[in-house]
Amino acid sequence: MGLVADLRARVSGRVLADEPLGERTTLRVGGPAAALTTVEDVSDLIAVAEVCAAHSVPWLVLGRGSNLLVADAGWPGVVVELGRGFRGVEVGVDGEPGGVVAGAAEPMPVLARRVEREGLGGLAFGVAIPGSLGGAVRMNAGAHGGEMADVLRWAEVVRLARGGSVERWDLERLGPSYRHTELPADAVVVRARLDLVPTDPEQLAADMAEMKRWRRETQPINEPSCGSVFRNPPGDAAGRLIEAAGCKGYRVGGAAVSAKHANFITVSPAATAADVLAVITHVRDRVEHVHGVALRPEVVMVGFEETACQ
Repeated sequence: MGLVADLRARVSGRVLADEPLGERTTLRVGGPAAALTTVEDVSDLIAVAEVCAAHSVPWLVLGRGSNLLVADAGWPGVVVELGRGFRGVEVGVDGEPGGVVAGAAEPMPVLARRVEREGLGGLAFGVAIPGSLGGAVRMNAGAHGGEMADVLRWAEVVRLARGGSVERWDLERLGPSYRHTELPADAVVVRARLDLVPTDPEQLAADMAEMKRWRRETQPINEPSCGSVFRNPPGDAAGRLIEAAGCKGYRVGGAAVSAKHANFITVSPAATAADVLAVITHVRDRVEHVHGVALRPEVVMVGFEETACQ
């Protein structure tokens, strides 16, 4: 039985063959996946892991595609989307007013607005994060001075390399640092527990409105991009270093360093993933030449040679 047929026989959600991935990312570039499947529960995740092992193909979990660059050749394995079975928000868990458990597929802006309506503070920064809760937990996402580690108590994960075992990782075990946790590659976040603080809803609404205003004024939010391309080095800002190195506006094909914020790369409809990678590589090399600082990509790049802009 072929890969796609095997997935269709084992997974309850949809399975698509040779599915284009570009439109599933915020950059809007990149080739197809050999197969894309939507999973609705843990048993589906286990089935995907078993099928991928049987066919010796890799798998990749795709959230909202906000921090991802897919090669023009695409992804040779299975792309996994968490379906509606991995959504949902429960407020007041364990009898604690600020206790929130949410599914990993919840979009961060939606979750931030939901808890704001409940009068719970601490997650307002989530309105500026275009990804899902699962991805935000994995990379300890943050914005406006806040990060997931500030509010996270535990994450529940499915270990695909361990037969689909379900594990609960507390904050200490997750070991969060700047845009990083210690979660292994096979751990798929399926839900998380947050500890929030009762706060005046009007103040929360005002804070979130200010964050959205700041983003509109300082970031190219109306153009396709992957968000911040590079991590900020200790004590500095990647955008400042890139601008000071003269890279603002630098272009290759349909990809360019944003004139609005130098740590963003925006694309035109004719752009390719190769264009984006060429801009990333040039910026990294130029900043290292001018400043002696080696910028580390924040964007995840898949389908490329392993040495591509590491």
